[in-house]
Amino acid sequence: MSEAATPPVAPARVPALSYFFPAHNEEANLEGLVEEALAALPALADRFEIIIVDDGSKDRTPQIADALAAASPDLVRTVHHPTNLGYGAALRSGFRAARMDLVAFTDGDRQFRVADLGRLTARLAGPDAPDAVVGYRIRRADPVIRTVYARLYRLAYRSLFGLRVRDVDCACKLFRRDALGRVRVESGGAFFSAELLIKVRAAGGSVVEVGVDHYPRTAGSQTGARPSVIWRAVTDFWGLRLRLWANRERALRRGSAIVG
Repeated sequence: MSEAATPPVAPARVPALSYFFPAHNEEANLEGLVEEALAALPALADRFEIIIVDDGSKDRTPQIADALAAASPDLVRTVHHPTNLGYGAALRSGFRAARMDLVAFTDGDRQFRVADLGRLTARLAGPDAPDAVVGYRIRRADPVIRTVYARLYRLAYRSLFGLRVRDVDCACKLFRRDALGRVRVESGGAFFSAELLIKVRAAGGSVVEVGVDHYPRTAGSQTGARPSVIWRAVTDFWGLRLRLWANRERALRRGSAIVG
């Protein structure tokens, strides 16, 4: 059976789940994504929270986020960055704001379905009890240039870090909080996800993968292929690699804690 024909997986219900997503100028996607999460998460968790991380948006994202939180104050919270700090910084804020024992995220562009987090909770409930379940896009709905970048990036982190994850930047991930508590991460940019997985594994954590569907963006604009974003990821990549070669233990201790 091909990956594209992977049958649905029955989700495993968990006691408590924090779900967050970063949002930068996502006014057209925000309301629909929160509505989707409010509909999907009761089937996945006995208790849950939704955290919107507004990364210095210049459109109506901050106002819409606050209105959504005010409409469901027991379930929805917001974190605001006064300026755009970057993707990794937004993920860091989401992890720090999370209060539950399991923490999951997707992006704010609606290219993943919240219900598909059930594939990750099902895998987390496996007999090997992994520390992290990361999605991989069964079929990428991205421009060709981003696919090319992703393949080159995968070759680089496999050869230089030994990280055998097929889609490290897939924005559909689930972590146990105690695994996050064992690592510190430096990057505030696009290298954040890779550094986090590298350090989770270096700390003895187990990382497994599950295929998830990926959908075309229908609103907003992509920023991940901007030269400034790529350059920052490259410098963070080589900074960590050089520090690991120089002094592995010291390199693994660098950075800020992921959770409080």
